Amino acid sequence: MITVLEQARQAREAAAGIGLLDTAQKNEMLKAMAKALIEGQEEILQANAEDLAHAKENGVRQVMMDRLALTSQRIADMAVGVEQVAALPDPVGEVLWMHKRPNGLNIGQKRVPMGVIGIIYEARPNVTVDAAVLCFKAGSACILRGGKEAFQSSMCLTRLMREALAAEGLPENAINLVEDTSRDTATQMMKLNGYLDVLIPRGGAGLIRSVVMNATVPVIETGTGNCHVYVDATADLEMAKNILVNAKCQRPSVCNAAESLLVHKDVAEQFLPMAAEGLAPDHVAIHGCPRTMDILGDSIAPATDEDYGREYLGYEISCKVVDSLDEAIEHINRFNTGHSECIVTRDYDASQRFLEEVDAAAVYVNASTRFTDGFEFGFGAEIGISTQKLHARGPMGLIALTSYKYEITGNGQVRG
Repeated sequence: MITVLEQARQAREAAAGIGLLDTAQKNEMLKAMAKALIEGQEEILQANAEDLAHAKENGVRQVMMDRLALTSQRIADMAVGVEQVAALPDPVGEVLWMHKRPNGLNIGQKRVPMGVIGIIYEARPNVTVDAAVLCFKAGSACILRGGKEAFQSSMCLTRLMREALAAEGLPENAINLVEDTSRDTATQMMKLNGYLDVLIPRGGAGLIRSVVMNATVPVIETGTGNCHVYVDATADLEMAKNILVNAKCQRPSVCNAAESLLVHKDVAEQFLPMAAEGLAPDHVAIHGCPRTMDILGDSIAPATDEDYGREYLGYEISCKVVDSLDEAIEHINRFNTGHSECIVTRDYDASQRFLEEVDAAAVYVNASTRFTDGFEFGFGAEIGISTQKLHARGPMGLIALTSYKYEITGNGQVRG
């Protein structure tokens, strides 16, 4: 089995060539990868069946099994995603600005590839494809380290993409998958100074915290999602119910799903029964404040600060009745993870205050938090959703995977 360090060396060598490919070459290669996924569908499904069987044996929750499972449609969607990345504008080589200094120097800023990008992620095998093709289109090599739950699926997907690269005479080491899913290999990746230009963790709070705390290479933090829906005093309550049910129930295991409901006291008695009715078909457990419990009765569990700060990733939600917009904003900024927050309101001033004062990567007025997604934002596939503020924030598409450099042209200038 090849070591992580050797993979890093090979990726660094491959990056030099990948970074010089022009847009047409990269796009043709991406189309070839998409074709390879479609043609390799049976192999992928067989590998995924092994992962699902192991997950079931190990007692993995059904909601997490959904993230792990591949179907013919999901594979087709992955291939379409690859083609969509091929169709996206290539950020590499874009001149961001250029000006001429008084001394005659022409100075410009241009987007360039990162070089080698590392991604540590958990159970979703589609991340293997999303990450690989985004890095490739951005002109970088990648080292992927997935979780043990999706190992066979990720191995198969990576092999198909590497074979497609080799068939076109390009270095297959532009895409690398770490074949050891032990904690030790993750730790090694965190220390690959001189080989990795950036490391991106995608997964649960424990994984992200470990990478942020222990990495010596640069890290972009893709945080967990404790997302709120706040129903304001002037909200259209039917709209609020639809937004809440979509944000919580459409796909509860993803980071842009709602995990907390805040309701203004003036509409709580009317809206909370509507909310409970909307959530009931999916058997969503509600952890509520005392006022929520007074309105909804004994079926509601009492909420603690731990509940308000928790990313459930399942059919559970915390709920609090608040006295004002001020209290809602204060609560959100205390407990949120900087991901996605929503207000439902007909009050323009309230909406603008919410947009201005809530500290999150994506802030919504009258729309579900489920739209925080690279495809929905028009970025194509995403590498993750950054909840930090340096370099990248929110859904990270191609531009977030590039750096820049300055190019300076003179005619003999020296500094006095």
